[in-house]
Formats: sequence, structure tokens, C-alpha cells
Amino acid sequence: MNLGLLALRRYIPYLRPYIGLVIIFGLSQLGSLVAAASIPKVIQFIIDGPITQHQLGQLVPMAGLLVLIGLLEFVFIYVRRNYSGIASLRMETDLRNDFYAHLQSLQVSFHDNWQSGQLLSRAISDIATVRRFVSFGLIWFLQTFVTFAVVLVLMLGLDWQLAIVVVLCMLPIAYFSNKFHDKYKVIARRLQDQQGDLTTIIEEMATGVRIIKAFGRMSLMQKRFEDQARLLRATSLEGIDARALLWTRLNFLPNLSLVAVLLLGGYHVVHGSLTIGGLVAFMNYVFMLTWPMDAIGWVLSMSEECQTASERLNEVLDSHPEIADRAGARSLEQSRGRIEFRDVGFKYPKSDEWILRGLNLVIEPGETVGIVGRTGSGKTTLAYLLPRLYDVAEGQVLLDGVDVRDLYLRSLRSHIGVAFEDPILFSASVHENLVMGRPVVSDEELKRAIEVAQAGFVWDLPWGLETRVGEQGYTLSGGQRQRLALARAVLGNPPVLILDDPLSSVDVHTEAVIEESLARVLEGVTGLLVVHRPSTLALADRVALIDGGTVVAIGTHTELMKSNELYRALLSQEYETSEKQTA
Repeated sequence: MNLGLLALRRYIPYLRPYIGLVIIFGLSQLGSLVAAASIPKVIQFIIDGPITQHQLGQLVPMAGLLVLIGLLEFVFIYVRRNYSGIASLRMETDLRNDFYAHLQSLQVSFHDNWQSGQLLSRAISDIATVRRFVSFGLIWFLQTFVTFAVVLVLMLGLDWQLAIVVVLCMLPIAYFSNKFHDKYKVIARRLQDQQGDLTTIIEEMATGVRIIKAFGRMSLMQKRFEDQARLLRATSLEGIDARALLWTRLNFLPNLSLVAVLLLGGYHVVHGSLTIGGLVAFMNYVFMLTWPMDAIGWVLSMSEECQTASERLNEVLDSHPEIADRAGARSLEQSRGRIEFRDVGFKYPKSDEWILRGLNLVIEPGETVGIVGRTGSGKTTLAYLLPRLYDVAEGQVLLDGVDVRDLYLRSLRSHIGVAFEDPILFSASVHENLVMGRPVVSDEELKRAIEVAQAGFVWDLPWGLETRVGEQGYTLSGGQRQRLALARAVLGNPPVLILDDPLSSVDVHTEAVIEESLARVLEGVTGLLVVHRPSTLALADRVALIDGGTVVAIGTHTELMKSNELYRALLSQEYETSEKQTA
């Protein structure tokens, strides 16, 4: 239990904004306990007074007092549960918002190395587990602790010898709880990790359903799912067995103490050292411990699950963003668009292989440079470095003579429009996908971007720009998704455009029309164009050839075709490939 409380140290501060609610449910919890503890004393008074002395006239007032105490207990319990639920749910919302914000702040390389299902299970299940422990488990732990303390004091007041017997009967709790902790913490961790793995399988099926069906691999994916679900079931059953064993043992202890109280208490009543009313009151106090004893097993299991959930959340929250605003970073109010890669070296995290090394390239304001190279030569990686999706390992990337690491990320990225080869759309309307939260976008800008990208098909959708495109935009064709991604990139006239083969999914006629429109857009704009199709080179003023992680040649398309054998070979292969795709 202590470990569960220690694990919560990071998350309890989320209750501070709701301290008023916490005080209310704390006082109501104390009130319900006082009401419950007073009932046996009233019963003792009734038995030893009106019943023993045959004063029947006092029974009705005493019965009314019991009803009043019961009503007060009901009100206190209602207030406690209501306000504890409100406070914990608000805490859960704040924690989940912070967790999501932290996920967004982490660099792309972090997400490259994590299964999306594991992140989903942490964002949903683990945070909910922490909330459940705070709203129920932690409260019941406090309730149980205070109940034991209050009841023990009242028992000592009635008969100290009986109280000691009860305490001795409860001592095995510590032993059973320690054994349960050692076993259940392993089960809880394995269970939550397996839930994350199962979530990953479901998520992969949902996003890859077209591939699964196209290759007829439904049975394979079904087997993967069933195997993982079987593991999860086995671990869940192991947890149920551990909890059942603990609860059985804990439920036995109050019954054992009840037998001891009846025997020793009966002896004391016979010898006159304890009244019948006192014995009944004492037994009621033993019954008051029955539910807390039963709840201990439940609270302990919730504590272990909370500790595991906290550890899993901490694995993400303790990951510090490697790409963030530096101390002393500044804004760039306006950009001319001059780009320089100065002696750039880059290798992906957890890899010793240099993708780029000693690369130098300057793109003057208003110039468009095409990047050509073999597959895997680092063309797309180069495009990632300017908006700081990754940071260089060596050298500098400069925008208008300023190292991009010395600029606020928001400011840097506000000057750059990006369209990657794989167009990503969100489960939102076409309009929301285009503007991506930009504060003000005029209708004229929107129409211009749609026209440039030849995305006029949006006007024919059922609800026009307000039509929802479904998850990842799969309700649209590949070419339509790519044209919307291109429209998003050019929207707002950014001074720098990064285009990574943005026309790979459109037909030849549409490609020609888009290239004509892009040529007009690129006038006065600095463009970095990752080229996979020879026809796209018409947009480039110069071409940089990358090989071996560095720029080995730069010039116009005509100059390189005349002077560089590798360039001719690459363009020849790509031309032949594109011709076959067109055919």
C-alpha cells in the first residue's frame, strides 16, 4: 500500500485546484464514520437501559434517534461519493490533457520507437487506473485506517481484554498483505503491458485493414489477436486467483475474532464485568471491521495496479523532449527564406550509421532546389531537418543566417509549409484538415490553395469543405489526399516550402496542371523539393545530387545530365519506372 501512495506523489498535486471538493468529501467521510460508530453505542444504551429496566416508553425516542443517525450517515456517504468522484474525474481530465501535451512535445524519434497501442493504453487505461485509486482505493484506505483506529479506541473503552484479542486476530493481515504485494505487482505489470500489446494489434488492424483484406490475411491477424487475448486472459485469471486467496484469508480473520469475542465476552458477561449491551455493542464494532477487512484486499490490488500504472505513465512523462526551445531562443518575425545546411551530419537515434555527413548546401531566397539521390540516400531526412522534426548530430541548419535551434519552434515552423510523400489527414472536416488550427484564414486564401493543388473536388463532396474525411482520410482516394496535403502546405503563402514528392499519387494530366500552378506559387518562395519523379524537376532552378551522405554535385538539370554519370543513371531509372507506372 505504501508503494501505491509513493507512486501517487507525482499525481496528487493534480487535486490541488479542487482542494475545496477534497475538504468537503474528507469532512463527509469523517461524518459518516462518526455516525456509524455511534450506532452501537445507542444500541448498548437501549439494551442496558429501556430493555433491561423495562422502560418501554423510551424505546420509541431511541429508535427515532437511530433513524436520524442512519439518515445522517446516508447524507454523508452521498456527499463523500459525489464530491470524491467529481474531484477525481477533474484530476483525470487534467492529467490526460498534460499527458497528451507531453506526447506532442516529444520528438519524432520517440514515437518511432514506441508502439502506438502502448501509448494509447497509457493515455486511457493507466490514467483511469490512477483516477480509480484516488477516488475509491485511496479513500477506502483512509476510511479503513481511521475506522480501525476509532473502533479500537471504542473497544478499549468497553473491554480492553476483548480489544487485545481482536488485535491479535488481525495481526496476520500484515503477513498476508506482504505476500500478496510481492506476487501481484508482477501480475499487474504484465497485465497492463499485455493490454497495451492487444491495443496495438487492434490499432494495426484498423489502420491496415486494406492490406490485410487485399492479401487475404484475416485468419493470420485473427490468430495473432486470439493468441494475445489468450495471454491476457491467463494473466487476468492469475490475478483473480491471487485476489481471491487474499480476500478469503482476510474474510476469515473477522470471523475468527468474532468467535473469540463471543467466548471471552460471554465469560465476562456471566461474571458481571461486561453488560449484555456492552457485548452487543462490541460485536457490532467487530462487524464494523468486516467490510474494511474485506476492502483491504480490494484496496491492495488497486494499489498495486495504481503503482504499475504510475510507473508506465512515468516512462513517458520522464522522457524529456530532445527537440525543444533553447534558453535564449528568439522569434523570427519575417523570413527571406535563405536556407543553409552547413557541414551537416545526421544519424538516427540508437543507430551508429551516418545518414548524412559533411553535407553543405545553400538555397538562396526565392530559389527552388531539387534533391536527387539513390533510395535511402537521405533525401527525405534532409527535408526533416529544416523544421526540426529531427536535429542534426553535427553542423548547423540555418534559416536567414540563424541556426534553427536558436529559434522558437512555433516561430520556425510558422514560416515553413510542408507536404510529405505520405499524406496524413485527420478524422475531421476538409476545412479543419486544411487550416490545421491557423487563427485566421480568408476564403480567398483557401480557394487559392485549393486551386493550386487542383483539389476542386472538395466542392463536390456532400457537405463541401465541412465534409468529414474519416480516419486518415481513407474516404478519399490517394490522389485526393495528396492534393489536400499540398493545399495545406501552400495555404498562407509560407516563405519556405518543403515538398517531398507531393505528386506521387496523382495522374499524369493532374500532375502537369499542379506543376504549372506550383511554378507560379514557387515564384518568390524558397523551395526544397525532394524529387522521385523526373517530371518534377521542371520546378527546380537547381538540382543537388546526394550520394554517400553528402552533396556530390549541384547545378541545373541540364548541366548535371551532361556532366554527371550517376545523375544520368538515376534519372534514367526513374524515368523508366514512371513510364511503366503511367502505362
